[in-house]
Amino acid sequence: MTSGRPSISVILPVFNGEVFLVDALESVFRQGYDPLEIIVVDDGSTDRTAEIVRGYGDRVHYCHQNNAGPAAARNVGLGVASGEVVAFIDADDLWPEGKLALQMARFEENPSLEVVVGRIQYFVLTQAPTGHAEFVPFQAPTLGANLGAGVYKKSVFQKLGNFDAEFRFCEDIDFFLRIREKRVAMLVVDAVTLFYRLHDANMSRERTKRNEVFLRALKHSLDRRREGSQSQPGSLSALTRELPRKP
Repeated sequence: MTSGRPSISVILPVFNGEVFLVDALESVFRQGYDPLEIIVVDDGSTDRTAEIVRGYGDRVHYCHQNNAGPAAARNVGLGVASGEVVAFIDADDLWPEGKLALQMARFEENPSLEVVVGRIQYFVLTQAPTGHAEFVPFQAPTLGANLGAGVYKKSVFQKLGNFDAEFRFCEDIDFFLRIREKRVAMLVVDAVTLFYRLHDANMSRERTKRNEVFLRALKHSLDRRREGSQSQPGSLSALTRELPRKP
């Protein structure tokens, strides 16, 4: 029995993510949202990813593809997602408790909204005094083009299409540019909705790829505008933003 709330499909792409995967999944379960569908798309992992996911039984829907990158994996997830709303989380990230309740409430308050995003709190892997490695907060929460910080109505993908699998990294930049071009109704809430964990693998990827991908995504955006697609230039921080709420 469900509460009549919109159903959510959570799509989690993963490649060799056994170290972080359980934490990510448990942060989704802790949302306590119902009805909820969790789809893990294994992007050709060679570690224990498949074993870990199958250990959850029918609580998690498992898909597998040959390694093609997270954009292609998310597209596979979209192909099987049955929810009215879609959310994304990467295997090495976490959701703060109450994220889904907070963002879904904004949809209820304003049915014309199609996307609700929030702030990102970065965590960095460091050596604790005990000698164990742990993640600690890094800098103040910020806004950024990260899929995991948002929730998205299915209508968004009907307007924009799926993710561009040409982008093997940082495909969220291209996606948010397309959101701007199509004037998708989007609200930025003044709350943390994603814990992004920085570690050697993703920091290396960010340093070497993000600037290159941003320029390529920007060129694609300019090309689409020249071809006459509806556009609204601007950055993520320029979108409709919610005023802080009183306690």
